[in-house]
Amino acid sequence: MSNRNKIYFASDFHLGVSNYELSREREATIVRWLDSIKEDAAQLFLVGDVFDFWFEYKRAVPRGFIRFLGKLAELSDAGIKITMFKGNHDMWMFGYLNKEFDATLVSDELVIELQGKKIYLHHGDGLGPGDAKYKILKKFFRSSFCQWMFARLHPNLGIGIALVWSRRSRLSQAKTERFMGEQQEWLANYSKEMLQKEHFDYFIFGHRHLPLDIRLNESSRYINLGEWLNFNSYAVLEDGEVFLRYFEKEPYGAHNGVNDTESLIDEKKD
Repeated sequence: MSNRNKIYFASDFHLGVSNYELSREREATIVRWLDSIKEDAAQLFLVGDVFDFWFEYKRAVPRGFIRFLGKLAELSDAGIKITMFKGNHDMWMFGYLNKEFDATLVSDELVIELQGKKIYLHHGDGLGPGDAKYKILKKFFRSSFCQWMFARLHPNLGIGIALVWSRRSRLSQAKTERFMGEQQEWLANYSKEMLQKEHFDYFIFGHRHLPLDIRLNESSRYINLGEWLNFNSYAVLEDGEVFLRYFEKEPYGAHNGVNDTESLIDEKKD
């Protein structure tokens, strides 16, 4: 009888930031986590920004991450279904990962029923009101014209430009996220707006870089998966309920649907 009855969610590994040594150390941690779930995982959802930069040229991909990619191939070969979302840092994933270990690629949202629960999944970028500049950039970067133009650059130049851009990111600059209060959490507000149109048991996002568990009403919750530079946070769906968990870290996040994240983040910064 199979013990594969859990479904795992993680996001924002940002492999490649901020330098090779730290990225390799983080990659090793992620591989240990994947090893720890391989006996009971039925599915694995990686909800965007797995890589701090990714572009698939016709005959080349960015160097590195071989231990991580090899572990995903091992899990896939063991029968674990892997779904990968395109984030704002790795939106240029095309067919390579699907070909190598049968990963399902998701460009935007995914609505899915798992263990009797209706779940809305999205990396989280570009949702809700405001941020018009990024929404325009996202549309351009995802256009076939932009991808064709970037592919014309030699990989040394193209990846070099991307690394310079990456060093300007909030993670590269060691900016620690803080809980802004439920009314200021735009993904929670977006989830509430979605609930006016359709019921979901869970909204699961990445992108925010802060592990959060917010109860939206009596039957719906918003989960943010956090990131793996500070928190090593992920979620697991077991027997129809989603739990936030932390790998080799003390928990820094919301508990039982009540946010006490801000004070904990402040302690971590000190």
